[in-house]
Amino acid sequence: MKIGTILRYAILCGICLMPVEVMARASSMKTHGLTSQPIGHYNFCKSNPGECSQRSGKTRPMQLTREAWRQMIDINQRVNMAIEPRTDMELFGVEEYWAYPQSVGDCEDYVLLKRHLLMQEGYSPSDLLITVVRQPDGSGHAVLTVRTDNGDFILDNMRNQVLLWSDTEYTFLKRQSSRHTGKWTKIEHSRTTIVGSIKDN
Repeated sequence: MKIGTILRYAILCGICLMPVEVMARASSMKTHGLTSQPIGHYNFCKSNPGECSQRSGKTRPMQLTREAWRQMIDINQRVNMAIEPRTDMELFGVEEYWAYPQSVGDCEDYVLLKRHLLMQEGYSPSDLLITVVRQPDGSGHAVLTVRTDNGDFILDNMRNQVLLWSDTEYTFLKRQSSRHTGKWTKIEHSRTTIVGSIKDN
């Protein structure tokens, strides 16, 4: 049975199953080199400089404990239920505007709030990385990557399940650097060995 199927079954049954107990294959993204910062994040950093100036010498990802897994699932579900989806154009009249949501927000706003809540629980910013992906229809999307010693997991406003990045349908493009919250790195498509070859435009 696929790991993603096991995790989905566990969540649907209300079982707080810690992935380390079932995971035969850890899956972590491979990154290389700095890349351009999304314009929405650039403007967010100008308004919130403290969010984007944090440096870390930490290289090892966090340990995925049972409690950490429960918190990830809980916060992902709570934010998804609390925030109503609206586009930045609907809310602000612009294509990209990143902000902490109150009751409505775009995908990156969900990410910012989940990241903030997890940091309040003691998670390191170096393990909570805003990530830009491409959906199967070609449209852009933002998710939160949580780096753990059992792989990189995705918190997504499109679903309440917390999945390994390689078990999602997305093409992963870039994410925040784990060493500097204001920098971004490219993501190698090692996942393509699972889902087939995909090239960026």
